[in-house]
Amino acid sequence: MIEFILEPLQYAFMVRGMIAAVLVGIVCAVVGTYVVLRGMAFFGDALAHSILPGVAIGYLVGGGVGPALFWWALITAILSSLGIGAISRSTKIKEDTSIGVIFAGMFALGVALISTVRSYSIDLAHFLFGDVLGIQSSDLWLVIIFGGFVLITIFAFYKEFMILSFDPILAVTLRLPVRSLEVLLLVLIAVSIVVTLQTVGVSLTVAMLVTPAATAYLITKRLQMMMMIGVSIAIISGVVGLYLSYYLSIASGAAIVLTCTAVFGLIWGLQTIRSKF
Repeated sequence: MIEFILEPLQYAFMVRGMIAAVLVGIVCAVVGTYVVLRGMAFFGDALAHSILPGVAIGYLVGGGVGPALFWWALITAILSSLGIGAISRSTKIKEDTSIGVIFAGMFALGVALISTVRSYSIDLAHFLFGDVLGIQSSDLWLVIIFGGFVLITIFAFYKEFMILSFDPILAVTLRLPVRSLEVLLLVLIAVSIVVTLQTVGVSLTVAMLVTPAATAYLITKRLQMMMMIGVSIAIISGVVGLYLSYYLSIASGAAIVLTCTAVFGLIWGLQTIRSKF
């Protein structure tokens, strides 16, 4: 058993991948709590796909260098999130419709830009499906810095976000800056998605935002406990998923998400059985 645990850790890329998976899991579980409570899963999914233009531009400008891709993806994610908020506030169009408009347009732009890269099917595939084992030390620092920014901001506005999530009418009554808080939350979700990008990829990012928090929601309705349980599930899923990836030779991002989904299925099954007896 000891050899089973220690064998993957003799490789530096596995250690870096493990650290990244744990850090990303913490950030996603905390932010994902608000995504689940406010019913923003579609927003998270749309935003994850809307950063494709940034990924393509970063690749074209930086020649495939990780930091360039990160920064362009971050700029695109923030602009997309602010665009969705601006359209839904300044027009009669509902938020889900504005999300669909931005999502479709940005995703199409991303596909168009990616198609101009001669070897895009190979070079950019890991941004669609994740490449946690390819994370370098510089990438880890970006995750630490921006993940830390997200967590510090959330804890600084913990009470305000809690009131906004559970009782928006009370937030207005207390004269909280509701619009500013909503914009800030959109930006935090955008940053979290970009931080998660290399770990599980564009196509699986929403799972890391939603599944751990949704699993925790089945267990408790208290915000603080929901965050703690979600973080625990995300960390366990990240570690177990990487071990499964190593020993079963499957994609690391998919292994992490499948582990999250399995935990959700287990908790849901236990809750269903418990309700019948």
